[in-house]
Amino acid sequence: MNRVVVRREHSARLGARGIYASLREQIVAKVYGQNGVLPSARALSVELGVSRTTVTTAYEQLAAEGFIVIRQGTRPRVAITVSDEKISSSSLERERPQKLSDFGTRLGDLAMPVGRDAGELVADFRYGGLSTSDFPMPAWRKAVNGAILRRPPVLFYNDPCGSVRLRAALQGYLWRARSIRCEPDDVVIVNGSQQGLDLCARLLLDRGDKFVIENPCYPMARSIFQVTGAIPIPVNVDAEGIRSDLISKLDARMAYVTPSHQFPLGSVMSVGRRQQLLNWAEEQSAYIVEDDYDSEYRFDMKPVPPLRALGGASNVIYVGTVSKTLSPTLRLGYVVVPPALQEVFVQAKRLTDRHAPVLEQEALATLLETGAYESHVRKARRNNARRREALLDALQEEFGEDVRVEGAEAGLHLVVWFLDIQPSMATPFIETAASLSVGVYSIRPHYVDQPYAHEYLGLVMGYASLSEHQIRLGVKLLRRAYQTVSCGAS
Repeated sequence: MNRVVVRREHSARLGARGIYASLREQIVAKVYGQNGVLPSARALSVELGVSRTTVTTAYEQLAAEGFIVIRQGTRPRVAITVSDEKISSSSLERERPQKLSDFGTRLGDLAMPVGRDAGELVADFRYGGLSTSDFPMPAWRKAVNGAILRRPPVLFYNDPCGSVRLRAALQGYLWRARSIRCEPDDVVIVNGSQQGLDLCARLLLDRGDKFVIENPCYPMARSIFQVTGAIPIPVNVDAEGIRSDLISKLDARMAYVTPSHQFPLGSVMSVGRRQQLLNWAEEQSAYIVEDDYDSEYRFDMKPVPPLRALGGASNVIYVGTVSKTLSPTLRLGYVVVPPALQEVFVQAKRLTDRHAPVLEQEALATLLETGAYESHVRKARRNNARRREALLDALQEEFGEDVRVEGAEAGLHLVVWFLDIQPSMATPFIETAASLSVGVYSIRPHYVDQPYAHEYLGLVMGYASLSEHQIRLGVKLLRRAYQTVSCGAS
């Protein structure tokens, strides 16, 4: 049942008029849908803490104006005859926005991505999703149940750094998997790597500061840093990662990089460039934010030690996540913080949300301690290797020499360049694919406010949420979209 969003203090202050206005606005917004059912007067009065008479008065006014239908013995329903013309949004009383802070204004100016419902698509090649079938449900359920049984006698706010067990378990895991030497006190558990990046932005950047970012890059990271009022300095990426030789003379407070698997192009930063970047950070007294977002997935390459493992403990903030191994819905990540920043990171985390959810932290600690996590990662790597092969095979079969693929050696996505489609045709190509129930996404938003230098259309294609059948069918349908757009352009 849809719940009516009317704040108690609002309903008490305005009485029936306030409830009426809120309900009418939601009917216009189609919250209940056509002929949808509203709560009974008794239920809504209890929920809002007002008298039943107050709610009844609001309902009677809505019925008198034709918004709802009331019948004896049944709950009110949205009137079938209600039309958009009859209740246009201009007729509603709306609160006018108050003046926002500079931060709020910049946030409002950001172009945020608009997604579509993957349930409507035959194949959605959106990056970032994982297959539900890959989730280690039996191991996770056992770990959660164990955490519940070990609950403390008193429930209180926890350590803002995170669970001691989890931080100790991560210390061992990072040494085994990524050659990172750290102490549990160096680790701060965050609500996904996104919060880790947000804390970096708040603590390291002021309005007018400059920060280095890869071009192309992860757009959400760019937005997080840019909304502080800081100024991005885009540095191009090639087959060896970010051009750190171009950074050596730059004056910036921070650099954000994805050296182990550049997002989205997939290149791996060479050791020489890594050392150049570390030298720059030391000379400039700057920090490097190293986002190691999918280091668990290596198919045709050996793991490369992260910057943090190459002697960058004092200048590198290492950000990791389980969003690409367990689930993006868990919102669990971690930040390995240089000693000089530990105290301020902990204080910032405390003020932001006290601490990450404790139950999930304890469950993850159990998976790490028992080896179940690494066992799951090996299985997920095998599953995604099959999906990757299915995508590469399907692209070769359907497109052959008409496409060029980058970044296939690692990670959970590919970049596919369509050699007969110009970038200006991106919108019709993507819309044509959507009409065939295939979701595909341009690489263009990943580039930082510069002229698009490529002569071909590029797509970022994720595959970790799809079955091999969906991948093959999706690429076959994509071929139809490609032929339609190619014929129309010629």
